[in-house]
Amino acid sequence: MMKFLRNPEIRTGLILHAAATLLVTFAAWLYDSSLWTAAFAIGVLFTLLHLTITFIRYRKISALSADIDKILHSNARISLEKYSEGELAVLQSEISKMTVRLREQQQQLVDDKVLLADSLADISHQIRTPLTSINLLASMLSEPNISEEQRIRLSQEMFALLSRIEWLITALLKISKLDAGTVEFKKENTTLKELLDRSVEPLLIPIELKEQRLTLSAEGNFAGDLSWTCEALGNIIKNCMEHTPDGGSIDITAAENALFSEIVISDSGCGIAKEDLPHVFERFYKGKNSVDKSFGIGLALARTIISAQNGSIKAENLPSKGARFTIRFFKGTF
Repeated sequence: MMKFLRNPEIRTGLILHAAATLLVTFAAWLYDSSLWTAAFAIGVLFTLLHLTITFIRYRKISALSADIDKILHSNARISLEKYSEGELAVLQSEISKMTVRLREQQQQLVDDKVLLADSLADISHQIRTPLTSINLLASMLSEPNISEEQRIRLSQEMFALLSRIEWLITALLKISKLDAGTVEFKKENTTLKELLDRSVEPLLIPIELKEQRLTLSAEGNFAGDLSWTCEALGNIIKNCMEHTPDGGSIDITAAENALFSEIVISDSGCGIAKEDLPHVFERFYKGKNSVDKSFGIGLALARTIISAQNGSIKAENLPSKGARFTIRFFKGTF
């Protein structure tokens, strides 16, 4: 009770009620000296009634405050349903929404920490493997009796491993920028033919060395970030190239309709194992038919880029042989 009376708002209200009671009592006495006792009694009654109602409200607010404190500073699951009636109903509703949101954010933070720990473990493993090989190659290169031919071969292997590490780090940096939302995608208008030409250009020599047949057919236009989309499509085409044997074929078709621009990339390779299909776009996932040099990150990066531009990607096996990737960029803002 003393804590209740120490509240400045309560004291101010009590002073105002007392002043009003005295004012009404004095006015009644001036009007008729016999009425002042009745006026004073009524004023005191209204003051006590006001204090009682305010005290009940104050206790409810104090209890609500205590429950909120428990929610914020403990793992207690406290229900606020008892405040769902009366003037505290609106406040209870908003606090319940805030509590749900805070718990969701807390769980998201926990999930992010677990994902970060798993990602760091995967990154460490992916980098450690080529680093171990580089250390071994370096020790072999330091041998005094090594021939010039062996030195050239070992140096080439070392540079190839260093290139793999550089590519991995670059891809991880791109993914981290996309996850952090710091990438601003441009909306450039170009043709699907130009988009595909730019996407396959860095892979033309490797495809030629493997004597693979590349066919490209495109009609229509594309609206999106040209550089990032080329990065995504290049990773998908590179994946098809690596899983297609020498002398195989890679077919790319693209078309535009009223709803979306669609790109279909298919190959004549070994296809995707049935158990791997649900996981091909997961980071660091290496399927049953993955090549030794695969990090399991190219397709994950491609999906992140495509999804960020209001797009979708689907992987499936062809009825005959090989894999097919279907990418759609839906029209609208992103």
